[in-house]
Amino acid sequence: MKRILISHWVTAGIVLATAVILLGMGRATICECGTIKLFYFQTGTSKGSQHLFDWYSPSHVLHGFIFYAALWLFARRVPMGWQLAIATLVEAAWEIVDNTDAIINRYREATIALDYYGDSIVNSRADIAAMFLGFWLFKTLPVWASVLIIIIAEVVVIYAIRDGLALNVLMLLYPVEAVKVWQRG
Repeated sequence: MKRILISHWVTAGIVLATAVILLGMGRATICECGTIKLFYFQTGTSKGSQHLFDWYSPSHVLHGFIFYAALWLFARRVPMGWQLAIATLVEAAWEIVDNTDAIINRYREATIALDYYGDSIVNSRADIAAMFLGFWLFKTLPVWASVLIIIIAEVVVIYAIRDGLALNVLMLLYPVEAVKVWQRG
C-alpha cells in the first residue's frame, strides 16, 4: 500500500511540476480570450489548444494506450502505480517539449498548424488527464477493443480535421508536401 500511495504522490508532483515549468516558459494559464471552454473544436485559430479539450485530445488518450502497452511489454514487474508515474513523466516531458519555441515553430513550418502558438497550461493538464484515461482504458479493455478505439479515434479525427496522431508525428518528423497539401483542403 505504501508504494502505491507514494507513486500517486509522485504522479501528482509530476503534474504540478509540469504546470510550474510551463508557467516558467511563459505559457498562458488559460486562453488569452479569458474563458475556459470544456470543448473547443474550431481549427485554424490561435484559440486551439487553449481550452480543456480539442481535436488533439484523442491523440493524448492514444498516448495512454501506447504507454500502457510499452510498460506492459518492458516493465511488467513494476507496480501499476509506478507504471502510471512513468507514463505521466513521459507525457509531461512531451507537454514541455511540445511547448518550446522550436517545436511550435516546427509545427507552423511543417504542418497545417499555422496559427498554433502552443498550449495553455489548462490544456496541457487536460492532455495529461486524457493520457490517464487512455492508460486506464487500455488496462481495462480487451486488446481488440483498444485497437478498435485507436482506429476509430484516428479515423474520426482525420475525417474531421485532416490530422491525427499518426499524421501529426509524420509531419513533425518527416514532412510530406503531398500530405500538407491534402491537409489544407
